[in-house]
Amino acid sequence: MESLAEELKPEFPIGKVFDPPLLLRSEPALGPLLFNPEPKTLTQLFSSPSLAPPLLSPHPRLSLSRYIFTTCPSVPPSTASSIDSIFGPQNDPVSSLSLSHNRLQLLEFNGDSAIVFFPTGENLEQIGFLVLSVKDGNLKVDAENEFIFRAEKRSSHRILRILVNPVVRSWGFESESSDYATIGYLMACTMYSVDWYSIKLSGSRKRPFLSYLGCKRFKTCAIAGACWSPHLPEECLVLLESGALFLFDMESDCSIAYFKGTRLRVSWDDSSHSKSARWLGCEFSWHGRILIVARSDAVFLVDVRADEIKMTCLAKIEMLGMYSTTEKQFLAFSKAVSNGFQFVLASDSLLVIYDVRRPLMPILQWEHNIDKPCFIDVFRLSELRSQLKDATYEWATNSGFCIALGSFWNDEFKLFCCGHCLPACKGSGTGTLEISNYCKSLYAWELPSNLLLSGRECPCGSCILREDFAKDALPTWVDWQQKKEIVLGFGLLGKDLTSLLSVSGESAGFMVIRLMSSGKLESQRYYASWKLVKKSEVAHRDPLLGVEDHALYDMGDEVYKFPKRYKYLKLNYLNAYLNGDLSQLLASSMNNCVRKETKLKEKFSSEFHEILSEKLEICGFSQFRTSPAATVVFDDISVPTSICEVASKRLWAELPMELLQLAFSSYSEFRHVLVDEKKVSLEFLTVPDLPQLPPFFLRKPSCRSSKWSRKVEPSDTLVGPVLPLPVLQTIHECQNGCPNSQEVDDFSPEAELDLVCEEVRQVAKETSVSVHLPQLPDDAAVSLDDDTEEVCVDSQKTKPFISYHPAAFECSENNGVYKDGSYTTLIAKVHKEESVPNENMETVGLQMFDDLCLIKLKFDTPDVKFGVQELKAHNALKRKFAEWQKGSKPYQEFCTKFKLRKPDS
Repeated sequence: MESLAEELKPEFPIGKVFDPPLLLRSEPALGPLLFNPEPKTLTQLFSSPSLAPPLLSPHPRLSLSRYIFTTCPSVPPSTASSIDSIFGPQNDPVSSLSLSHNRLQLLEFNGDSAIVFFPTGENLEQIGFLVLSVKDGNLKVDAENEFIFRAEKRSSHRILRILVNPVVRSWGFESESSDYATIGYLMACTMYSVDWYSIKLSGSRKRPFLSYLGCKRFKTCAIAGACWSPHLPEECLVLLESGALFLFDMESDCSIAYFKGTRLRVSWDDSSHSKSARWLGCEFSWHGRILIVARSDAVFLVDVRADEIKMTCLAKIEMLGMYSTTEKQFLAFSKAVSNGFQFVLASDSLLVIYDVRRPLMPILQWEHNIDKPCFIDVFRLSELRSQLKDATYEWATNSGFCIALGSFWNDEFKLFCCGHCLPACKGSGTGTLEISNYCKSLYAWELPSNLLLSGRECPCGSCILREDFAKDALPTWVDWQQKKEIVLGFGLLGKDLTSLLSVSGESAGFMVIRLMSSGKLESQRYYASWKLVKKSEVAHRDPLLGVEDHALYDMGDEVYKFPKRYKYLKLNYLNAYLNGDLSQLLASSMNNCVRKETKLKEKFSSEFHEILSEKLEICGFSQFRTSPAATVVFDDISVPTSICEVASKRLWAELPMELLQLAFSSYSEFRHVLVDEKKVSLEFLTVPDLPQLPPFFLRKPSCRSSKWSRKVEPSDTLVGPVLPLPVLQTIHECQNGCPNSQEVDDFSPEAELDLVCEEVRQVAKETSVSVHLPQLPDDAAVSLDDDTEEVCVDSQKTKPFISYHPAAFECSENNGVYKDGSYTTLIAKVHKEESVPNENMETVGLQMFDDLCLIKLKFDTPDVKFGVQELKAHNALKRKFAEWQKGSKPYQEFCTKFKLRKPDS
């Protein structure tokens, strides 16, 4: 592949193809390009809760569909997925949180000191900083009474990113009468605002401080990116999510602590702009009025030197799909440090370097294998190999640079080293290098290497596997970052400051200052090596996921001041029912309540008894006060009802009024219910006004608040059942069936229900037309399918009911669920055909809907009278509905099987 033209070589990404042409491997002249944490150099500089403020909201990290399905079990997964699709793809938490940006920024001054900036405060709304100084070869922290320094001015929202720009000038003061010197500028960006500060140094040069300059609020659009100018340190650029660009000047643009800025009238008329694309950031190019603006699908060069702004497309995401079909968007963007012409982009799987002088043509590509990278920065190789004494590698050290790509959330970082082709070697044993010519192509120096930024990882296979198992063992709503100490931000000390530190015998390396999620500020030295460390002795011994939680959730700084109380539900009755011991438990409880019988009778007054009796009679309990026959209960059937539901209606109907008073009540009776000596509001569903027996069909939700008050008085609405049917059956048996007898231990609500279900099957066989019911495996069980009912179907006598088995229930029977057909056999009443309303009639009631459905319908609403116009509209819609019925083959087959009506009617 070396014979390829120079223009074609960048088309082959490093890691995607075999033997890529732009890769230099194992070249001794490049020097060591791998970096390992140096043992015994980890130093804790400072530790405070102020360094680890809350970052995230206290909610589970679940997808919308998973969250709905988990919190609302009644919602099927298909419905949850449909709701999720309506809102579209949810943004990954990394893209919108503080972990998307480097939370720590360094500014060196005075040759032997550096300032560390970071967001702090209860909501990360304040700038905090510490001063690092080199004393006796060691790095020390200058803090005020062991507390961090803070800027007096707070931002209006949570600070998401901090950007620092040094001022390169002599160490003279701003004026002869001034005691302060400006050493840099600081910009703090929130979601909708920017605050600017000047970093000043006092005359004694003992302590720097922040001087507030002003702010800018963006009320209608969020901030997507910002940057300082490398040409004029007083200028900066802000990019909004709408694509609007603003240029600010710290020296002349401020008016009463408020920056207006200059809006650059850039027209983004790119026709390929997708609605889902988002703006990534902006940078200054080689000129102070030439800008690079990145979007998730494209990158543009904006020239604002003239009145007419010129725009050129530099990169497009669709042009990176030659070796990967997963390239959907750019995720990270940064400018290279070499000459202002180059910039770096990271997509889903590729890291690409572009040059503004070669639009749409990458000059170097890698495969990065990092999950959703959000951080990218470029360093000179001389910063990473400072104090390198071997002159053999001097050219590579001065000309090469490294790209750091990674994710703070995933705690994963990689280094990508690159530079130009090696110069021609000349001379004998002196090892000197001379540059004969420069190749225009940019080469990758070695393969990408992992950067163990936290210094606590062990790269051996056992530790990596153990960490993956530990992550999978955590619950779905718990992030593994809660259990592991991760890096929130880092910075590299410059060469001049590093040279003052006492170092070990390693020849080259760099010093990292990092901020940990535990609230620690640490320093650690990294050394350049020819090989990566395969096993870290210290990290290998320690557990990767410690027992100490490193909270990343917003729990607040204040201690929870309210008492924590827990309510425990006693499920002894449910446990007894599941184990078949319900009768024994109830009999024992009733014997213990004999002494309280008088008080119970006083509670149910005669007045309440009459009121409750009237309400229960309205609901359908008045017709059965003795044990009713199953044929009588069939009259209560309206909508298709299973055999088990019909049997339950019969069991409810035979309960005496005394037990129904326990099963149904009004909200006024629940006002004084105590749980653990505390008043607790109870919640039940309202009994429908339409006469029917339980289980009630399609009940309305209860109309009440969480607590009754003087303004909202409890209603007399009938609610319930407040006790389940098996409990009431067992109480009834204890009182009337076999009181004070051990025979009650043999009573089983399930067996009683099975007997009534058998009776319902027999009645259904006589009163309904059955075509298909499930074949029962038990020979002793009776099935309506045993008799084909050919005689009944052809008989002149019309049966009032139909019984059928929907095909949707066959899967449950094949899986061994409800094989007796009690739950899968439906019974429905066939209403009698009545005269069709004539359009000439003046008024008609709800009976106009009777001939639209095969079953008898009941309306839970007062009778409504319809006029002539409504009747005409009804008949017109009915004719359309009849045409659909004729064209529906399943409907016609259903009618033909049950002889319900003629297929052509």
